[in-house]
Amino acid sequence: MSQTLAFPYKPNDSEAEKASNGYLMSVIAIMAGLPLPIINLIATFIFYLGNRKGTYFVRWHCTQTLISQLTILIMNSVGFSWTMSIAFGSRTLSNAYFAYIITIFLFNAVEFIVTIAAAIKIRKGKHVHWWFWGTLTDLICKP
Repeated sequence: MSQTLAFPYKPNDSEAEKASNGYLMSVIAIMAGLPLPIINLIATFIFYLGNRKGTYFVRWHCTQTLISQLTILIMNSVGFSWTMSIAFGSRTLSNAYFAYIITIFLFNAVEFIVTIAAAIKIRKGKHVHWWFWGTLTDLICKP
């Protein structure tokens, strides 16, 4: 899901710490706002706003984290609305529903683990490029 790549330059300790904190922000927000997945996106967005004029390394990693949180918000919102339509609406349980809920659970668990691993690697000054989000970040974030 992620790979460590070479970055155009070696970030200093301050840059590595700020970039790592972007990933940790989303993990801490998960713990604080678990029932409301929008809390993760808001916390990550605020951190992004605070660092959007920082160095390229910091901006790149804050952007990658923000994009990943947006994707997770969309997936979790679909699952939440589907669950509410079953609980309070006319929809019934189906194999497709259970498959989606299991997929969301696995996706969230993997993203949580990968986020912690990325924060550790980035704190050491290594560049972590996530499979899907890293490519999008390359298109959005320019040096």
